[in-house]
Amino acid sequence: MESQVRGGTRWKRFAVVMVPSVAATACIGIALAQGALAASFSVSGQSFKVTADRIEGTGFSQYGAIDSGYTLDGKKTAHPVAVSAFEKASITNMCQSVVTPNIPLLGSVSLTLSAGGKGTPVQADNLYIDVEELEANATFENIDIGVAGKDLSKGPGIKSGDTANPFGFGQQATRATLTDVKQTAWATTAGTFKLSGLKMSLSKGVKECY
Repeated sequence: MESQVRGGTRWKRFAVVMVPSVAATACIGIALAQGALAASFSVSGQSFKVTADRIEGTGFSQYGAIDSGYTLDGKKTAHPVAVSAFEKASITNMCQSVVTPNIPLLGSVSLTLSAGGKGTPVQADNLYIDVEELEANATFENIDIGVAGKDLSKGPGIKSGDTANPFGFGQQATRATLTDVKQTAWATTAGTFKLSGLKMSLSKGVKECY
């Protein structure tokens, strides 16, 4: 069975992304510059934008959850998200951007990260991403829609610690392919990242991937 979806979708539908968090990137820049990172990490509290030419993965699952975090001034926040998970994912021409506003003497500062170009895609294993909004062309193979979260078996399953209803919304597929991806996300967790051709830059003002 194959299902295709084109155009824009919101968080309750089809959402998937691979992107390392800004804070984690800053802390482990040497490992990323070498092209491989074997570690799990999760950062939330500030949204970021991501684009990719193509995302392909196997063992896909998705469910609704609540992402909890803190604002830059320490206030607790909560956001409804679609947690998308891949056992393995390959991402071509990835761009991530995050804007930190109201920095004293500087104003807004943007961090932009790119990787996975020149014919060598980004690779990720056991990937979880908390997505708020997505636009993409999507193809799902052997998809089950509306299955209870507790029955997700084609992907890595519900992430430990997630605030999710095991009897609520869920879907899964043996393979998913997305092209022309634009999205807003709140958090990410992965087991292994390999980022070829990593480039990272900081600039004053607002500079986003889209």
